[in-house]
Amino acid sequence: MSQPAGVGQRRSRKEKIGGRGENAPVVLRETAAMTIMREMKIPLIILLALCVCAIVFQAQWRRPIIAVIQIMKGKKTVDDRVAQFGATVCARLAPAFEQVDVAYPPKKMMLVGLKAERMLEVWISGPDGEWKHLKNYPILGMSGKLGPKLKEGDMQVPEGIYRVESLNPNSLYHLALRVNYPNLEDLRRAGEDGRTELGSDIMIHGKNCSIGCLAMGDEAAEDLFILATQTGIDNVSIILSPVDLRSRPAPLQMTAAPKWIDELYSSIKTEMEKLGELTTNGACKLR
Repeated sequence: MSQPAGVGQRRSRKEKIGGRGENAPVVLRETAAMTIMREMKIPLIILLALCVCAIVFQAQWRRPIIAVIQIMKGKKTVDDRVAQFGATVCARLAPAFEQVDVAYPPKKMMLVGLKAERMLEVWISGPDGEWKHLKNYPILGMSGKLGPKLKEGDMQVPEGIYRVESLNPNSLYHLALRVNYPNLEDLRRAGEDGRTELGSDIMIHGKNCSIGCLAMGDEAAEDLFILATQTGIDNVSIILSPVDLRSRPAPLQMTAAPKWIDELYSSIKTEMEKLGELTTNGACKLR
């Protein structure tokens, strides 16, 4: 059967372009993209800087997206939880705020988790920037032992200086504050060690049981959740320490302790000493 005039000529021209008939335009596009990348010669340092920025600002764009998803699914939002628990928490904490002479809500808040003491200290500051000790909450549930978290599944509570990445108003453990583990320091140290799969989803939440998180009980979780919300999570810092390094030395050399452990504990101690030291009766003694 004879072909229409010109069909063979058109096919021949396609084969001459890329040697793959109809796939030729794809080959041309790939080649062009590769050429552009070679000509631009993007410095590696710029790519690394973009990656760091993505990590730092990840929480910023996640928050509104999470809120929209929760509304669409009919779940509670952070605002719903504030409406539900806000007045109760304010009344419950009012005597403590009055005692330290700081207006509610505070300008900044620092949570200090002490693993050996199984205690979470809450520190706040007002417009003058002076840290005041608000109160302590017992840690009801916590897994692992003294020492930092190194990998997924080791059941360890992290140790270091962190911040609140986001709030979960629909936690299976009542309410939860998500800790930004692994942070940049965790990633840097893991890179030095050649470690991957560091784990994630570290929370400060309600109930009384946990694996790798801090379980504080539901009432304490309500206090912390509402305080973090009304203070603004960008104004909340978290210190997770093996012991109270203001009043006792770091734990003895642990088996297979990472080489950077002394550096980590030194940085934690320095940050904790900015707050002051608690005396035996719970009062704050500034250094």
